[in-house]
Amino acid sequence: MQEQENQQAEKVEIQEAATPEVQLDGVVQGETVQTSAQDAAPVQETAEQVIAKLEAKVQELQDSFMRAKAEGENIRRRAQDDISKAHKFAIEGFAEAMVPVKDSLEMALKIDTPSIEALKEGVEMTLKQLSAAFEKNRLNEISPAQGDKLDPMKHQAISMVPAEQDANTVVTVLQKGYTIADRLLRPALVTVAQGK
Repeated sequence: MQEQENQQAEKVEIQEAATPEVQLDGVVQGETVQTSAQDAAPVQETAEQVIAKLEAKVQELQDSFMRAKAEGENIRRRAQDDISKAHKFAIEGFAEAMVPVKDSLEMALKIDTPSIEALKEGVEMTLKQLSAAFEKNRLNEISPAQGDKLDPMKHQAISMVPAEQDANTVVTVLQKGYTIADRLLRPALVTVAQGK
């Protein structure tokens, strides 16, 4: 009898050893424990909710992208319009300043018998108007004085002449030059002193 009890006790120990004792987070000694259908349902709902949220976020980002793209296109089109208008009307300010000069010249030609003094006075007044128009539109004269050093960025030497001054200095100005806002429009035509 005792032997039978010992054999039964050994069977119970073997069965207990075969049955897993430790369960951690759905894993039992290396084997996955299957959950019931009720436990899986909340996981599917959560996954569906996450997918829905992600799709909504994708749609929101796509809308933002399309708006930004449209805004960029509008800015580009407005900039092109502004550039086109700037090219068309770039001389508008200068033209406004030149109209009174033209008016003065036309009025001078309408006089039937002008005197020399009246013509001279009219030309001087017209020249003042023209100079004011140039100054207003930043059209500046380049008129070097005699003895100034030749500046190839502003002066163009036409000839070299013997002179009692240093070499490569301006002797005479044949034609004034002009700049527009520090950009050379036309160089001054000058004669330059030869080396001694």
